[in-house]
Amino acid sequence: MGEVIQLGDISIEVTRKAVKNVHLSVYPPAGHMTLVAPTDARFEVVRAYAISKLGWIRDQQAKLLSQAREAPRQFVERESHYLWGRRYLLSVTEKDEKPSVRLDHRRIFLTVRPDSSRQKRNEVMQEWHRSLLHQVVPRLIRKWEEKLGVTVSGYFLQRMKTKWGGCNPRKRNIRLNTELVRKPKDLLEYVIVHEMVHLIEPTHSERFIALMTEHYPTWREARAELNELPIAAEVWREQAGTEGLRQQKLEGSSTRPPFEAPRASPGRHPISKRYQ
Repeated sequence: MGEVIQLGDISIEVTRKAVKNVHLSVYPPAGHMTLVAPTDARFEVVRAYAISKLGWIRDQQAKLLSQAREAPRQFVERESHYLWGRRYLLSVTEKDEKPSVRLDHRRIFLTVRPDSSRQKRNEVMQEWHRSLLHQVVPRLIRKWEEKLGVTVSGYFLQRMKTKWGGCNPRKRNIRLNTELVRKPKDLLEYVIVHEMVHLIEPTHSERFIALMTEHYPTWREARAELNELPIAAEVWREQAGTEGLRQQKLEGSSTRPPFEAPRASPGRHPISKRYQ
């Protein structure tokens, strides 16, 4: 069994890695704690660091427990589903043909084969969600490439438990959570801008904040709105299967392989999809 820091009723799993800084993270749904520490750091020093963050830990755990969660979707007739921040009613038709999804001004029409499982219906909807994001994301990236003076080589769509987005400054890739398709489009744009600014400034430094304020003055309001919106129940499952990363090549860009999620840098914690 690995090292564990016990601070009253709080248990923190410690992992040793070849890193220079300590990385403390709080994960949904119940506020599970992990701490990555340098291989040669003394346990007493690591524990002292955790103690110094005790107030922050309790605050973040409380936020996680109080955050609204949507009930698990069953993909049945007249069930509520959100798309771009609007509520739609689901209409389900069973036909012996290729599954499909279409949208009108009030309903989402899901066509599936007879006796299709909840999992299969979910897969059809998830693939549709990705197609909608692929229609919107490239345009937003190109818009902000010109404004920020940066180039994005490609983007990934992935269901993520703990973040709305991420980036790899070295490879100049960004990744986006597919759950963003349920949120208003301006919040998707905020996440894209946030990750693209990280291509200029990798950490949440004063320079990063200044860049966000200069180019996206309402970023604080967007962050607050995004963090207050309900999270889909499926994202919170501890045993949820991981999906492969899918890269969408941008016009004029080179092909890049999928990459692993970047590790949190000092001061950057994957807390309930919250941006610091």
